[in-house]
Amino acid sequence: MSEGIVNTQGQQEWKPSRSPWLLILPVMLATFMYALDETVANVALPHIAGTYSVSNQESIWVLTSYLMASSIVIPMIDFFCKFIGRKNFFMLGVLIFTIASFMCGVANSIGMIVIARALQGFGGGCLMPMAQAVCMESFTGEARNKAMAVFGLVVVVAPILGPVMGGYITENWSWPYIFFINVPFGFLCIALAKMFLEDPPYARRQKNVHLDKFGFLWLCVWLVPLQIVFDKGNDADWFNAPWICWLSAIALIGCVLFFISQIIGKKPIIQLNVLKDANFLFGTVMLILINAVLLASLAILPQMLQNMMGYDAFTSGVAIMPRGLGAFTALAIFGGLGGKISYKTYGIIGLTCLGAGGWMLSELNLQISMMNIVIPNFVFGVGLVFTMMPITTLSCITLRNDQMTNASGFQNLLKTIGGAIGTSLVATMISRFSQVHQNGLVKALHDTNTVFQERLSSYASSFIHLAGDSLNATYMAGKMLYNQLIQQSTLCAYMTTFKVFAIACFILIPFMFLLKSEKKVNG
Repeated sequence: MSEGIVNTQGQQEWKPSRSPWLLILPVMLATFMYALDETVANVALPHIAGTYSVSNQESIWVLTSYLMASSIVIPMIDFFCKFIGRKNFFMLGVLIFTIASFMCGVANSIGMIVIARALQGFGGGCLMPMAQAVCMESFTGEARNKAMAVFGLVVVVAPILGPVMGGYITENWSWPYIFFINVPFGFLCIALAKMFLEDPPYARRQKNVHLDKFGFLWLCVWLVPLQIVFDKGNDADWFNAPWICWLSAIALIGCVLFFISQIIGKKPIIQLNVLKDANFLFGTVMLILINAVLLASLAILPQMLQNMMGYDAFTSGVAIMPRGLGAFTALAIFGGLGGKISYKTYGIIGLTCLGAGGWMLSELNLQISMMNIVIPNFVFGVGLVFTMMPITTLSCITLRNDQMTNASGFQNLLKTIGGAIGTSLVATMISRFSQVHQNGLVKALHDTNTVFQERLSSYASSFIHLAGDSLNATYMAGKMLYNQLIQQSTLCAYMTTFKVFAIACFILIPFMFLLKSEKKVNG
């Protein structure tokens, strides 16, 4: 009997030899570490830049190198699982991630930490897709729903805790400890995987496994320049810079050649036939957009709190913490109600909460209390769990078990790219919306506007003792009013951006009806 027949027949019958909850323990810990490190370094970037005497723009590579390397390794998961076995590959990934974390902490130059972060991304990029596949394969029925709820909670909460933990560790200890903290947990994860993790027949080491070298080459040609474009595009004024145009063209060519190679190749990196599954296709598209909203909002909300309201790094992280509380609340509701509510209903409620939370954030002003930030973030946290958990499950529920590893790797690749696009575009949105609002507000600063003239005269009279004469006092008053206008236009830009996020979430609600429910699949 051939290996392929064994896999096909064995996939439905395979069950873990011990409790599946023990089996997913190491993969959940690894997923938490990987997701946490997506955002834990954000608040530490100014400290890292100061340590190595580089600009903030150069320090941003500490983030992008991690995402770039993660994106490249994700499609390789299926190959490595067949080449050395999924359990061995999982432990190898955790080991690389742990060693790279230590290297990040002891790095003595910006170049070394960028390389170490890339190595960290190579090791960590495989962890989340494998965890998703393990959860889907090891459980059935209601137990699978609970396992995916735990997985969704980890994926949502870890990036939210990242800025809080990063801010606290950086301010109270030193920024290298945000990486050193991974070391003991990494070795603990390896030990747990050695004891509990099991490979089903279709995820064990196989013979005559070949690497799609051209596919991997075109993947790098696609993703590396694409990440550079997203990273530097806004600063270079996007396509007004010739080098951005060239890199974009190279990325586009690489993308086209990569997908062509996957279609015509005999043993491609990614099996694109999973896109024929309607649930997987529509669910993945929705997850791409939701992940873009999640990472983009996590990028700009701390900036708004620090730059507009004077919060420090730790306090701004604490203000976002209610997202985690909302996620825990949603998980408790889901656990209590169980299967009484369909996944489609959960998804609709979740998208509504995401839209409502984004809309409430768009109504903020500079005279608010922290409670005005806490409530929208709590609602946002509830929405994230109610959205990502059911959509992730529904997107894979119609796939065969032997497709899970490949499908989850492909899905996480696209989600990572979506998050990178969202994070990059949000910087452009803030910049462009700020210019639009500034252009609208500046029209009110004219001599016939009595309110403007009264405010100008009031400020000028208060500056007369400092300026020495009325002319200089009027100049100082005008400069102060213009600074207030810049501040107000920037605030309006943040508000408009959050409204765009809210509208995007509301638009996704009808797509929930395109997904087949579990009952229809089983029936």
